[in-house]
Amino acid sequence: MAKKPAKKSSKKPSKSNRPTSKPPVPISDIELLRYESLDGEWREVGLAAPARRALVDARLYKVSDLRKISLAELNGLHGMGKHGIALLVRIMEARKIRFR
Repeated sequence: MAKKPAKKSSKKPSKSNRPTSKPPVPISDIELLRYESLDGEWREVGLAAPARRALVDARLYKVSDLRKISLAELNGLHGMGKHGIALLVRIMEARKIRFR
């Protein structure tokens, strides 16, 4: 007598068997100190840490540096969210600074 092929289960894999996303890369204390030494103006305006890091990584250290880039480029920075962009646009308008 021939064996029947095993039925494929239509159940979802259990949580323990599901592939997991990679954990975020931890930022070392040295990196945090580097960011803190460069993001002072961004802290003063109230930007969240991911937005501050994105700006520092793009070598944008103060509001007047934003005239070097376009709004589309700012939107493209990883870590910049809607709130951060809206805040920066309001500050730039108040200081009469425009994007490139």
